[in-house]
Amino acid sequence: MAAPAALVSPAPLVLPPSMSTSPATSGLLLPPPPPATSSSSSSSPCPSAAPSGHALFRAAEVLGCSSGSPGAPPAGGKPVYSTPSPVESTPQNNECKMVEVRGAKVASFTVDGQELICLPQAFELFLKHLVGGLHTVYTKLKRLEITPVVCNVEQVRVLRGLGAIQPGVNRCKLISRRDFDTLYSDCTNAR
Repeated sequence: MAAPAALVSPAPLVLPPSMSTSPATSGLLLPPPPPATSSSSSSSPCPSAAPSGHALFRAAEVLGCSSGSPGAPPAGGKPVYSTPSPVESTPQNNECKMVEVRGAKVASFTVDGQELICLPQAFELFLKHLVGGLHTVYTKLKRLEITPVVCNVEQVRVLRGLGAIQPGVNRCKLISRRDFDTLYSDCTNAR
């Protein structure tokens, strides 16, 4: 049987004086406990001090504390990367039509009076040969400041039934024609 590959370099690990290890931590590096003060009456889940150098664990970000540092969630709001809520499930929003986009039939829904096409289906038909994968498309959308609309459960069921998305897929996003044209242009001009 082959030996497992080492995940860390074989160089010795030098701990800063503020860090300690304990046999109970099974090799994990933990900062020392904060000094106890009699005036701290609030019990906040946020750590009071981070270890110097590179943080081993960004607890403030995970716990949702506002630290004022870049990458931390904004105080009192959702993180910037959060996904918007799905489309409201109403009979009007769940009515699917097949529309022609660049000579091919694509599933679409009308949401709040705007026609939105199935992004994964449009990817398969038009973008798959231009970019590395659907993840690349989402990266481009973020750079172009285009936010696709999240399908509700009923819309996903309809799209699976039509074959617009794979049977095992349980989520999907929709995009307007104008935004798709912007995305398509970006994908074709990126070469």
